[in-house]
Amino acid sequence: MTDTVRDNGKRESFSLGGLTAAPGERVQGELALAEGKFLLPAAILHGTRPGKTVLITAGVHSGEYVGIQAAVELAEKLKIEKVAGTVVIVKVVNRPAFEQRAGSMVLEDGENLNRVFPGDPAGSASRQLADAMVRELFGAADYYIDLHSGDDYEKLASYVYYAGKAAPEVVEASRKMAQQVDVPYMVCSDVASGGAYNYAASAGIPSILIERGGMGDWSTEEVRSMRRDVRNILCGLGVYLGQKDYRTYYPLDVTDVSYQSAAHAGLWYPAKMPGDVIQKGEYLGCVRDYQGNSLEICRAEYDGVILYQTGSLQVLEDGPMIAYGRIRKTYDDRKERITEYWGKRSDSFLEQKKRELHSPMADRWLSEIGRQVPWDRPLKILDVGCGTGFFSVLLAKAGHQVVGCDLTPEMVVGAKQLAREEKVSCRFRVMDAEELDFPDETFDLVISRNLTWTLPDAARAYREWHRVLKRGGILLNFDANYGAADFSDYSGLPTEHSHRELGDEMLRECEEIKRQLPISSYVRPAWDLETLGKTGFSKFAVDLGIGKQIYVEKDEFYNPTPIFMIRARKDGD
Repeated sequence: MTDTVRDNGKRESFSLGGLTAAPGERVQGELALAEGKFLLPAAILHGTRPGKTVLITAGVHSGEYVGIQAAVELAEKLKIEKVAGTVVIVKVVNRPAFEQRAGSMVLEDGENLNRVFPGDPAGSASRQLADAMVRELFGAADYYIDLHSGDDYEKLASYVYYAGKAAPEVVEASRKMAQQVDVPYMVCSDVASGGAYNYAASAGIPSILIERGGMGDWSTEEVRSMRRDVRNILCGLGVYLGQKDYRTYYPLDVTDVSYQSAAHAGLWYPAKMPGDVIQKGEYLGCVRDYQGNSLEICRAEYDGVILYQTGSLQVLEDGPMIAYGRIRKTYDDRKERITEYWGKRSDSFLEQKKRELHSPMADRWLSEIGRQVPWDRPLKILDVGCGTGFFSVLLAKAGHQVVGCDLTPEMVVGAKQLAREEKVSCRFRVMDAEELDFPDETFDLVISRNLTWTLPDAARAYREWHRVLKRGGILLNFDANYGAADFSDYSGLPTEHSHRELGDEMLRECEEIKRQLPISSYVRPAWDLETLGKTGFSKFAVDLGIGKQIYVEKDEFYNPTPIFMIRARKDGD
């Protein structure tokens, strides 16, 4: 258990297993469990601010090196001044096996440590270690993160387990932790004991297990990704006072995992790779003898995705061969957060666009658009992500037939109001830019301004925009590499700028949402051009200086982030 020591009347020190950290101190050394029977390399980071205690372990399976190296680096690289609460990092749990390169089983008894929790103080070495962890480590923790990778014979797709057999509030908290991990899939565990994180959750501690890497190997990138995962979780828990880092994935739920073992020892020849999507009845691989005779055929029992499989040539009788599960497409709450955020900003947006529509900027925008699109006839135009209708109204005034769509209902209400006040005819609809409800080849022009940086799946949006364009139709996208900007820092903006009226909390919320979007980490507009080319667009034009031509005055409309324009044409006449 933990001991607390009063430190000059301020926050108490944190003591665990013979290590004591004062507030604001990072202490590294050996953590003594079970009265010194187990000495584990560890670090304690005890912040000056109060908060929860997070336990991080690696090396429960000592041949899984990505987690071990990530723990070593986390102990060094986490900034103590940003810790609110306490972070306990155990770098290698199964230490003797790690130091003797003896695989992942406990050296003294050959048992799998991650199958014996809660352990037994009078049992085998594995069970005694598990018991000590439960009593001394779990007893000090409010949250638990266990770092793993594929063993020396396992190839796997990166994914995360979260505890599913616990009190509902613990399961929900575990799931929220898992959602911060930058992997394509997350699996809800259906057992309450055996594994360290499973048992911790059953004891009331929200817990997850991250899987990344495999085959007894590790790389700098894999370690960096796992470190980033842990840091994002700590930020989400409020234990680390920083901004979450950019991520590529928003994990999908995988259920009904089938862990298939080999019925025969022999040579294993897989037909698929981890991460491959499979269909029911599909051939996944076979086991053969030394003469090439088939001993066992493995086929998919249902549609799903392969999580991991044996990567070595041999498989053991009753040993693991392949694991896969069903993909359950769940609601992406990023869109709910995005919609709610822009809904809160809709009123100020409407007032700003009213003023912008009657400013010199309106003529500049119309002039720039006219340079890219032939005005020899009225065009059918889709203003996607229309907001409160600035482009829609501007282009309708120029004589075009315009439809505006936006995911945020409050923005659409504002757009309709702006069109009424300006006495122009536009149609507006609440619609997802990634899933347009229009027939193929409907529009001559699709135009967008400051939208793609807000989309969870911009590539999908580009495919939809291509679909609804007529052959020979034009896409005009005005956007910026906002992922590299910090919206919470408005020190360089004019005193009358609209962002200054939003307040720090609103801008921080925007930063938080932005860091959940893959596009924020892309190099733009290079990524856009590559994606548009794959989608079927051609004849590109790019203007990286469009912002200087539009934002001449440093006023309330000024945009300090350099915006770019992409013009692309859909193949055809």
